[in-house]
Amino acid sequence: MPMPIRLSTLFLRTLREDPADAEVDSHKLLVRAGYIRRSAPGIFSWLPLGLMVKNRIEQIVREEMAAAGSQEVHFPALLPKEPYEATGRWEEYGDNIFRLKDRKEADYLLAPTHEEVFSLLVKDLYTSYKDLPLSIYQIQIKYRDEARPRAGLLRGREFVMKDAYSFDIDDAGLERSYQAQRDAYERIFKRLGLDYVIVKADAGAMGGSKSEEFLCPAEIGEDTFVRSSSGFAANVEAVRFEPSPEVDASDVPAAEVHDSPKTPTIQTLVDFSNKEHPRDGGWSAADTLKNVVLALVSPEGKRSLVIVGVPGDREVDQKRAEAWFSPNDVEQASEEDFANHKGLVKGYIGPTKGSKQFLGEKAESKIPYFVDPRVAKGSAWITGANENEKHVWNLTFGRDFDADGVADIAEVRAGDPAPDGSGPLELARGIEIGHVFQLGRKYAEALDLKVLDENGKLVTVTMGSYGVGVTRLVAVVAEQSHDDKGLIWPESIAPAQLHIIAAGKEESVFETAEQLASEAEELGLTVILDDRKASPGVKFADAELLGMPWVIVCGRGLEQGEVEMWQRATGERFAVKLESALAELTARRK
Repeated sequence: MPMPIRLSTLFLRTLREDPADAEVDSHKLLVRAGYIRRSAPGIFSWLPLGLMVKNRIEQIVREEMAAAGSQEVHFPALLPKEPYEATGRWEEYGDNIFRLKDRKEADYLLAPTHEEVFSLLVKDLYTSYKDLPLSIYQIQIKYRDEARPRAGLLRGREFVMKDAYSFDIDDAGLERSYQAQRDAYERIFKRLGLDYVIVKADAGAMGGSKSEEFLCPAEIGEDTFVRSSSGFAANVEAVRFEPSPEVDASDVPAAEVHDSPKTPTIQTLVDFSNKEHPRDGGWSAADTLKNVVLALVSPEGKRSLVIVGVPGDREVDQKRAEAWFSPNDVEQASEEDFANHKGLVKGYIGPTKGSKQFLGEKAESKIPYFVDPRVAKGSAWITGANENEKHVWNLTFGRDFDADGVADIAEVRAGDPAPDGSGPLELARGIEIGHVFQLGRKYAEALDLKVLDENGKLVTVTMGSYGVGVTRLVAVVAEQSHDDKGLIWPESIAPAQLHIIAAGKEESVFETAEQLASEAEELGLTVILDDRKASPGVKFADAELLGMPWVIVCGRGLEQGEVEMWQRATGERFAVKLESALAELTARRK
């Protein structure tokens, strides 16, 4: 017969004060309620109640993976270098992975993700199209050497993920596998009671032709996404705007270079233009072309510069820049970079590809030059002349200068038109809880994963990759479901469905609570029983902090044959007859 979780013996110590290093509500509450404890930056120990929640989430994931036709396997977290070297990710991950050597000086890593070893296992066992399609997954600890681990379980160095991989003979099969996993994710998150959105995402170092993220809207989220009222939704890194249509430049005056003393910033340039070169309607930052010098650092550590022309009223978005120039890291050009390129005159940089007549004799034409898609052919700009304290007015794209291509790295703003024409965009923040990729043949080709097709010819397998952050989900549910008193777990993952409090010193109170717990468990309910010799106030505060969906208080009301019932989600509290308490609870849970 099941037994209640007794707080008198449970390995638990609740806290009344927030931990000093906690910044977000989930981190504060999970530590205060005794679900997790910090072991090191970004690394946490799991206590009994925390493990119960994590295990229940894992069980939901397993059930939905089975429903999607996926089979569970388990790989080591400690893996050799060679598979990741074959796919190029040993270098691509840079400082983001933990590398180590064994006593024989062989290279290993703590795996951040497992595409390579999944692929090699399938290569080892399967040889024919008859073996496919195949979907396998694991729930495993992952490691990433986060530069700034923060927000508790939301951004850690050690975390648990469910990662699934599909293997198909053709792209049509990949589409079916992808949809099956996508549907499973929706079922998982609905069972967890989460509010989520699905957005188009950038594949990044994972590669592949299609990628979508599942995000929980939250002000503390690290992901910015955009959406329109008509259904467009994308991670901000994945938003791609088409180049603006060409405009008629036949009436644009000839470009002219003028002295522009003390105008190294966009605002000083606009103020100077309106004073010294006034025009009807005036000049604004949107009339200026800001030329941003960026340093690209390859996975091998090679450094090179690019310049991107961006309308002066826009800033470069670091994440969008990194997605655009992936797999390179992107940095602002350093003083050393400028020293090594004498033609770069800080504050007065102009387009590097075009006529020296308007761009100065020192233009750094050997640096690749790109423009924002809003810079239309035929559009005229005020921009740097590549000479100290000089700018050029009416410099026209396509007439006076050209570019090596487009770089869509400027910030996306609320009100910008959606790329699909579905209306203006709104911006929001979210926490990533799942990510699905159509990897295609990138990893299969790198690792020579091939099978014989129905004609007896070797063909490369096509793959999908699908990840859910299990430990992150614990924090996300806590973020979405709490109040100022504590956690409020949904029944699907709560450590127990019912928290029974013996509130008093009389033996009859404890006997009644014990009997009620026994009857509840006979009905199939999981129960936490607070049988401690503590004051009612302490017990009430802990019940609110721990966050079980339902609470029954056996206390002074027993003299009238009543107990008090709480519903944590609504905050409702009401008296009910002891003999009908569990029937009332059963009715309200339906």
